[in-house]
Amino acid sequence: MITQIAEEESQLVKENPTAIKSNEDESEKQLHELLLPNVNDLPVNPTSAIEFNFVTYFAPDFMKPEHDQYIYRHANGLCVIGMAAGHVAFKDEGGVTSVDFNVGKSNRSEIKVTGKRKRNAQHFESNTALCKVCTNNTFYIVRCCIKGSLLEVNERLIKQPELLNSAADREGYVAIIMPRPSDWLKAKDSFMTFDEYKKFRQL
Repeated sequence: MITQIAEEESQLVKENPTAIKSNEDESEKQLHELLLPNVNDLPVNPTSAIEFNFVTYFAPDFMKPEHDQYIYRHANGLCVIGMAAGHVAFKDEGGVTSVDFNVGKSNRSEIKVTGKRKRNAQHFESNTALCKVCTNNTFYIVRCCIKGSLLEVNERLIKQPELLNSAADREGYVAIIMPRPSDWLKAKDSFMTFDEYKKFRQL
């Protein structure tokens, strides 16, 4: 029986080789389109890791005019805090020159959180100072924006404050905070979305 089927398939190929070749070509074309999509169908600006993994919010004029900050919220609840593009510090000549985490009653960079239970994490209010950002002319206080536990600060900013000038929305983030779900829901409505912020600051 198997021999008969093989002979029939062989005879079919001999009788209609063009049709077989056409099917092979079509299959190859479909595979090519699947693996290599049309360039014209790709977005002009590919989605960044931040856009893919986080929802972006903004707190403009936080505590003071033009003290704009961003909050990147991950699905697990973690919030990355930083200085938004519209922050007044970036308008100073020379931009940010230094960052000092020794504010309030403790040096934020000395807080070391350990384990799954986040031992040693300090719980701060939304207006609690995270660091002092200095320019050639003055200084500005960056705050938590959201009530929660401080998990870490970006210690790279101590030695590389220029990250705030070149990549404040990425490597130049200031801190990571974990708010309680209830505290996040209370604060969320006071923040702006990315599109709202762009329109607000005409960016």
